[in-house]
Amino acid sequence: MLSVIPFIGVLLSIALFPLFAPSFWHRFEKLVLLFWGGAGLLVMWNFFPLPVFIHSLIHTLWSEYLPFIAVLFALFTIAGGIHLDLTLKNTPLMNVCFFMVASFFASFIGTTGASILFIRPLLHMNKNRFYKTHTVIFFIFMVSNAAGCLTPLGDPPLFMGYLLGVPFFWPFQNLWQPFLGVFGVLLFVYWVIDRYFLMRESLMSTSDVSADTTLAIQSSNHIDGKRNILLLFVLIGTLLIAPFLPITELAMISGVSVTVIDCVRLGVMISLGCLSYAITPHAIHTKQHFNFAPVYEVARVFLCIFITLIPLNYALSGGNVFDSLLKMNMGISPQRLYFWLSGLFSGFLDNTPTYLVFFKLAGGNMVELTTTQKPILVAISLGSVLMGALTYIGNAPNFMVLSIAKQHGIKMPSFLGYMVWSFIILIPIFIMVSYLWL
Repeated sequence: MLSVIPFIGVLLSIALFPLFAPSFWHRFEKLVLLFWGGAGLLVMWNFFPLPVFIHSLIHTLWSEYLPFIAVLFALFTIAGGIHLDLTLKNTPLMNVCFFMVASFFASFIGTTGASILFIRPLLHMNKNRFYKTHTVIFFIFMVSNAAGCLTPLGDPPLFMGYLLGVPFFWPFQNLWQPFLGVFGVLLFVYWVIDRYFLMRESLMSTSDVSADTTLAIQSSNHIDGKRNILLLFVLIGTLLIAPFLPITELAMISGVSVTVIDCVRLGVMISLGCLSYAITPHAIHTKQHFNFAPVYEVARVFLCIFITLIPLNYALSGGNVFDSLLKMNMGISPQRLYFWLSGLFSGFLDNTPTYLVFFKLAGGNMVELTTTQKPILVAISLGSVLMGALTYIGNAPNFMVLSIAKQHGIKMPSFLGYMVWSFIILIPIFIMVSYLWL
């Protein structure tokens, strides 16, 4: 129970302070996060043997947190140097088409890359709209999460499955039907909501907003910062190739292996981000409202989350909690249990370790899970990818999109407010998935 307290403290602080004490949170956010991070370290210090404590901390910082922040920094900087200058009507139908295009790219550059690359053009395209919060929320639902279903490149859990031996095209072959179902419903719901808000905007103004809501841009559609597109492909290629390179160990620090691959990958990601910032004209950064405030915010929040997750992950690593839940006879099929358990835990914890835990609980045999036990792996894959949209911290792009939206002056719901949106809209859709495809 003690291992859970620091992580729950982080969640409650992020959820409640901005809602009930915004001025306090704005002033003391760093101190609150420092307190809970220290509490997580104190729990480990008291209950872990010293070698385990040091190993766990170094492993988390070196193998998980630093690569996470490095790739986020690189993607954020490179995407921030690509300005899509779009002269488009910001109508509900055009926004739906934009979501479809962005989600298509997410299958190849990942949900994180697509989120950072397309959120600014979407906000720019809708800058004349009064109601924009719902558009950002649905962007998180679709581009930052659901769009990662079809390839291992789309979302980290599926890429981890690929590294474990799941064939590259297995997600597309087995997840395309539920993906289209989820995505189609989300697009329709968004279209209805966006039309409703557009009608409200037309009543607020003397002129009909829907008649002419074009952006005030004189130039034709074009892309600025094309050199960054090349850097983006280099980054994606590095991330794809690195896991398959020969492992050469440079050092062993408290049981944590430091390999050439790790150093090269970190070096390339940081170098690409710095190079992008250096070669991108200041005018493009101005158009993009670019600064590193969102990266700083994500870095400090997720540092605290990663540290407080260490004792919690140890408590759950044996699988005893999950195993007992999976063995409960509640009249629910095994694949539905795997879907809901892997999904709900992914909504609050890191979805990649959650995918791994349930992959192992299902037997861990790649051949069986892709053939005779295919419904189980389908359930784990869908749960881990789709339900990351339930909270701001369910998937890394969620929090980054939140930070960028706030940077553009959009009033976003609190942690709990977002969960109201996600549970009302997504839970019925997930129930549909569990009964139609599992």
